[in-house]
Amino acid sequence: MGGSGAGRQGLIALRAARLLALLLGMGLAACAAGSVSAQDVVRSERASFRVRDFATGLEHPWGAAFLPDGRLLVTERPGRLRIIGRDGGVSAPLAGVPEVVVQRQAGLLDVALAPDFEQTRQIYLCQAASVPDGTLTRLVTARLSADATRLEGLTTLLDATPAQSSGWNHYGCRIAFGRDGKLYLSTGDRYSDKMRSQELDDLAGKVLRLERDGRPAEGNPFLGREGARAEIFTYGHRNPQGLAVNPATGSLIEIEFGARGGDEVNLLRRGANYGWPLVSYGRDYNGSAIGTGQASAPGIEEPLRHWTPAVSPSGGNFYTGAAFPGWRGNLFLAALSPPGLVRLTMDGDRVVGEERLLWGQTRFRHVLPGPDGFLYILTDEARGRVLRLELTP
Repeated sequence: MGGSGAGRQGLIALRAARLLALLLGMGLAACAAGSVSAQDVVRSERASFRVRDFATGLEHPWGAAFLPDGRLLVTERPGRLRIIGRDGGVSAPLAGVPEVVVQRQAGLLDVALAPDFEQTRQIYLCQAASVPDGTLTRLVTARLSADATRLEGLTTLLDATPAQSSGWNHYGCRIAFGRDGKLYLSTGDRYSDKMRSQELDDLAGKVLRLERDGRPAEGNPFLGREGARAEIFTYGHRNPQGLAVNPATGSLIEIEFGARGGDEVNLLRRGANYGWPLVSYGRDYNGSAIGTGQASAPGIEEPLRHWTPAVSPSGGNFYTGAAFPGWRGNLFLAALSPPGLVRLTMDGDRVVGEERLLWGQTRFRHVLPGPDGFLYILTDEARGRVLRLELTP
């Protein structure tokens, strides 16, 4: 029907060539070409690079932080913490890691170094924890031992109460230190009851601002307000899995999942409401409207960027290295579905451009710049890896 086999094959080849050309023009060459090997050169708008497996043998790596000596501290969602050497060698699991809940999205999640780690060896971890009433997001701290084989002095700093008795989704759980020296922690709405994000006596669906010992930070917007938790910095968030400080402005940028669309990048402002679940640029998973059915409303902060259809952004970081000068100051987001890497060009706190890289290949959970100037990506896989984007001549 409709011509010879050779003719059909020629038509298919022509269409494939046209699609490849289109994708190249959109900066999605990696998607069209299939899986990228270490020998392939990926040419983006402002840089050319190769993708290499830097470390393998991990199970759903989630969070990471570079130690001062260039080694990489990495969490695995099933409850392990490992150190990856500068040569990519993966250590045995560290001892002394807290017991975590491992169900669906629950587990051992983010890790961050204290600003004075070189003096104190203090680290912070975020996890899903079990308590008598259910599960919740928990922040803990400990010291990394001198030989870097175990955690010492493990202490719980904060539980994002109230606990929830059902469901293992939307823990949020990203940690960042602001230029003000305060610790910022994101918490998810826990999925089952969306309105928790709007309730100020509830720590779900918020970004919290804390002193390093877990106390509410001085200057918080709801400090001393009756019926409101003093830890809250912003509210109205769904499942914020990214926090990053903009090196150009010092502003805190938050990255969060929507439902069917409505993923957001937000500039966090003290005491502001980010709208979930009253308004959203997306729709619910069953196709129904969310909240009022409107995308925005008076008194609700507008996102810097939003996506519909979804890109499912998880961790993100600004690139500050020297290896890729064309990327300096750009915000990179690890995307889960469709899988890939999103590069946002920034002008101060404004998003002025977007490029999608390595699209359609592997679910990316987190991305961070390394001390060598290269970019490192954690893959969300049962046979998880740390990828390294390396400069090409």
